[in-house]
Amino acid sequence: MDQKQEFANRLRAAMCAAGLEPRPAVLLNLFNTHYWGRSVTFQAVSRWLRGESIPAQDKLITLAEILKIEPEVLRFGEAVRQSVQKHRQRWEQDVGYLERETFDAFLQLPAPQRKLIREVILTFAKAHGNV
Repeated sequence: MDQKQEFANRLRAAMCAAGLEPRPAVLLNLFNTHYWGRSVTFQAVSRWLRGESIPAQDKLITLAEILKIEPEVLRFGEAVRQSVQKHRQRWEQDVGYLERETFDAFLQLPAPQRKLIREVILTFAKAHGNV
């Protein structure tokens, strides 16, 4: 299945979960009352629901707010949320005070020095088979 069709499936499921009938007219009216940009057309919303197109980021954010779902989950699926949580958990568990202090100091450096430090770290990581 392609990305557009997967998005359409998630959009329809999110509409159902929000108690909405997954029809273009329903989404069109709801979307245009919440979106501050130029109104979308019935055809555009129909293409989203049929899996022919994916809305631009600003529209995706509005859709997510309306449907009470995270924008990244609506766009990419539940696997993204799990991946983010896994990385966040690793960061919270494995990174202590000294590492955070080092990261903060690293971020204070000018870009050329950060690039050099990054290359040194990656060289060490490669030498130890971690990259």
